[in-house]
Amino acid sequence: MMANWIQGANLKKGAFTKKAKAAGESVSAYASKVTKKGSKASSKTKKQAVLAKTFRKLAKKRAK
Repeated sequence: MMANWIQGANLKKGAFTKKAKAAGESVSAYASKVTKKGSKASSKTKKQAVLAKTFRKLAKKRAK
């Protein structure tokens, strides 16, 4: 896997956060809700949720 994969990603900064705030939830809570089985969210939103979870894991890993 590419070491700097994020530099090549096409991100819409703040888009998922905006969706989470519109739903009245935190980003992590909304990501968990969207990725649950049976969620009616769009595939784009589901991909954003997975990416948000990945970024959270990376942030925790770097904080150690």
